[in-house]
Parts: sequence; structure tokens; C-alpha cells
Amino acid sequence: PPHRALRGPAPLWKRLLSAQESGLVIVILIIMAALSYFGGSKQANLSIAIPAAATFEVRADSELVITQAGRQVVHTSESPWRIRENADGSRLAFGRRTVNAFFESGNLVQQTTTASFIAVMAVGMTGIIILAGIDISIGSIYALAAMLAAMALSKLCVDPGSAWHSGVLAVPLVILIACSVGAACGFINGSLSVGLRVHPFVITLGTMAVFRGIVFVLSQGQTVSGMPDSIQQGFFKLEYAGVYPMPTLIMLFVAGAGMFILARTVFGRRVYAIGGNETAARYAGIPVNRVKVLVFTIAGTLAGLSAAMYIGYFGAAESNAGAGYELKVIAAAVIGGASLSGGRGSAIGAVLGAIMVQLIDNGMIILGIDQSFNQIVMGTAIILAVAIDQAKLRFSGK
Repeated sequence: PPHRALRGPAPLWKRLLSAQESGLVIVILIIMAALSYFGGSKQANLSIAIPAAATFEVRADSELVITQAGRQVVHTSESPWRIRENADGSRLAFGRRTVNAFFESGNLVQQTTTASFIAVMAVGMTGIIILAGIDISIGSIYALAAMLAAMALSKLCVDPGSAWHSGVLAVPLVILIACSVGAACGFINGSLSVGLRVHPFVITLGTMAVFRGIVFVLSQGQTVSGMPDSIQQGFFKLEYAGVYPMPTLIMLFVAGAGMFILARTVFGRRVYAIGGNETAARYAGIPVNRVKVLVFTIAGTLAGLSAAMYIGYFGAAESNAGAGYELKVIAAAVIGGASLSGGRGSAIGAVLGAIMVQLIDNGMIILGIDQSFNQIVMGTAIILAVAIDQAKLRFSGK
């Protein structure tokens, strides 16, 4: 309408976020504020680098005064400062301070990093849920991709002098192996569901057990380590300004790619069309079976990417990796606005849902709630999200 054209384009945040996603952002901010207020405080380690060219003085054990180029900087610790000399002449000073238990840089970075593993898989799960399907084998796919990639890297990187130790080869290799395994598992899920004309829940219930069993057979229940440093410190756990941003950056890239594919491509429109009315989509000439298999394959690939992030960040793969992740991934997608009846969902909503799931986990720890209640809380969150979604549908219908 002309009066809207005169107002100019909508703000960027309105163009990126729907009403539900904007509401989810507000809820996340409220939870963060509540955890900051009720979470109390804790003691945190303090590490200060003293350059070789600088001089320092410790006053009354608690004040560290660093002087460099005529400029003084004072650092305060609640415990006596301890100074360690490095081989290059620089020094490190260690102390302790009281910080907010939740709103502390180390805790926030750790929660974002942990949420990124769930969020990457939740983007793929959202595509499946938009199709009115589900994949409860996602945690087992994650574990299998991580285990096979870790075993391959540990064999290739036995010799520290081999070319596989360089990040140029090792990082692409671990991503390629993990994503290929995940894609193959997703393709199996999609093909069996389409070929046998069985609901994906039943198929993925079986493949969940099969994939997890393969993990235990291959590993004999043992942890596989021996990843080269070029994968961990060289890429996935690359430190910048005291934090490890790579998992978060990968999560944001996947979210952006998912938003573009679902909202701006023919393939994305076909996914929504099939989830909204599969019969009508078939009559419209959409290759329903092919789209379904491709969506499951993409979801498996993203599970493999998350597995590559996991072994790259922690430097090892455990046989029980991803246990219970199917519940968290589905919860992230549903909380983020994906409707289990199909036809609705978004990539950015999945990421926000994953952050919400991680905030629930972290909040229970900070507030001292027994972790045995974790599964109860996650299941309740899914039920509430579905109930709210159904209530919205009935209200909008009226």
C-alpha cells in the first residue's frame, strides 16, 4: 500500500525475525537477566600477562601495578598475586576475583559453544519437522560420524611429521569424513522412510539403535583420541582474545545458510509446500520423495558437521557421544517455532531454541537444581511448546 511505501523499508531485525522469534529473543533475555540476578556469584581465576618490556609492582598482595611506556595499569585480586616467569622474559600473574555466576565471559562463551553443537543439528532437524517428519536417530548419527572421523584421523596422524598433521589437510579431511558419514546415514533414513512408506519415527527409531550399536562395536566402548593439534588449537579451538569463537561462527554460518535456503530458494519453498499439504504438493508437480530424501541427507550432513566440531574442539570421540541429543535437538527446533504438524519453522528459530535449551541446562546448574531433573524439564518444554503452537493455530483460525 502507498502509506507503507512512504515509511521506507522495515528495520533489519523485523526483516530477519518473525513475531515468534522476536518473542523468543525477549524470553531469552528475561531468562539471562533472571539467572544473573538469582544465580549469585562465584570465585574465578584471573590471569594477567605482563610483557617483557614492562615493570610491575605488587602492593599489599592484592594490587598488581604494571607500568609500560610511562602508563600504569592497576589490577586487583581477592587473593595474593602469584607471578610466573616465562622463557621469553614475559610473566604471568595469577589471582582470583568474585564474578557473577552466570554473566561472566567464560561461562557465556562456554554456553554459546555448547549450544552451537545442538544448533547446527537443530537447523537440519527443522527441515525434517517442516516436512511433518522427525529423526530421533540424530544423536546416534552424530556419534557415528565423530567416531569414524576420529578413528581415521588417529590412523593417518600416527607420524607427527606426516602431511596430515597440517591444518590445511587435517581440518578439511575431518569435516569431509564426518559430513560424508552423516550424509550417508541421513540418506539411509530418508530412503527407507520413502521406499517403505513408513513414518520416519519408526525408521529412525530402528536406525538409532543400529548406528549407536555400530559405534560401540567399532570402538569397543573406548574413547578415541590422538587428534593433531592443527585441528584443535589450529582451527576448531583457535583462541582469539581469550575465547574460542570458531564453533559459534560455524553455527551462525549454518543459520544464515539455512535461512537463505528455506526462505529464498525453490527447494525451500518445496519443503514448506510438502509440509503444508503433501497431496497438493504432488499434484503441483513437486518431486516429494526426492525432496524428502534430500532433506534427511542434509540433516545428516549437519549432524556430521556438528560431530567434526565436537572432535575438533575436544580432541577426542567418546562412544557415548550425543547420548540424549535427540531430545535436545528436537526441543530446540520445536521451541524455535517448528510445528510438529508440518509446514512451519525457521533456521534462526532453531538456533534461538538451542540457546534456550542450553540456558535451561546452565540455569539448573547455577541454581543448584539436581541434574536428574534435566530430562523432565526438557520433556516439559517440548510439551509446552507444542501446546502453545496448537493454541495459536486455534486462535488464528477463529
